[in-house]
Amino acid sequence: MVVAMTERVSGLDDRFGGRHARPMAAAFLVNTVAPYLRADAPATVRKAMMSAASDLCYLTGYMAVDEGLHGLAQRYYTKALELAGASEDHLTYCTTLRGMSVQAVDLGHGREALRLADAAAAASPSAGPRMRAFLAGQQAHAAARTGDRGRALRLLREAESAMDRAESQERAFGSYDPAALKYHVSQVRYELGDLAGAIAAMEESDRVRYSTYRRARVRHRCTLAERQLAVGHLEAACATWHLALDDYPGLQSGRADERLRAMYRALRPYLRNPMARDLYERARTVAPAPG
Repeated sequence: MVVAMTERVSGLDDRFGGRHARPMAAAFLVNTVAPYLRADAPATVRKAMMSAASDLCYLTGYMAVDEGLHGLAQRYYTKALELAGASEDHLTYCTTLRGMSVQAVDLGHGREALRLADAAAAASPSAGPRMRAFLAGQQAHAAARTGDRGRALRLLREAESAMDRAESQERAFGSYDPAALKYHVSQVRYELGDLAGAIAAMEESDRVRYSTYRRARVRHRCTLAERQLAVGHLEAACATWHLALDDYPGLQSGRADERLRAMYRALRPYLRNPMARDLYERARTVAPAPG
């Protein structure tokens, strides 16, 4: 039941954002999962329950990050590591360390992000190709953030090679996929100053992303539009932002909200342009402009 609940909450999070789903997960952890963890049971059953609980703790932390509640997220992540370690759940242990690295790099802490990404990789020495791509992609992004160009590109090639092997074996829905890898390619290229390459990779990521990942689609399209504007392509940027606005209503995500605030800031110098003005006015009908 805990595993099934985690899968359901994860799906809701992808479609509607963390502010909708996290309170449900938090209440379930307190009212249902915690009593199970205190119950007597055979060792195999206790390990299985701790493993299931660790995955739900990780997901709840991930949703807290989406809300911008970073201290709360770190507490959930720490509990997820504790439970994953006690249950010998290497997958959740590595995934949580990687999640902490994602949080760190997004907050601008490159060295800490790289330390956590390397720890995640070290804790999973026999990872399969999809897991290896999942870990190496984040290592590459963190390395690029620290300015280590050579290591970032080497890790990115490793991630791409691992993904090629994984995709030739099976296509696993709901896990690290080509869209996620192309997002990492874009982030690495952006950190290393290759803005055109970053835009091309983000466009490819958007093209191959599964439709269920609404929040990622909004966030990453907004990021793509910001980068298109940075190279002077105002019309392309406006078109991309319009696509993001198609999905934005009904999404309760702090990270998506921040990208909309960034859009308003970016558009203000261009409001005499009819396309920019039209986008700005449309956005105000679905997301209030910041003061």
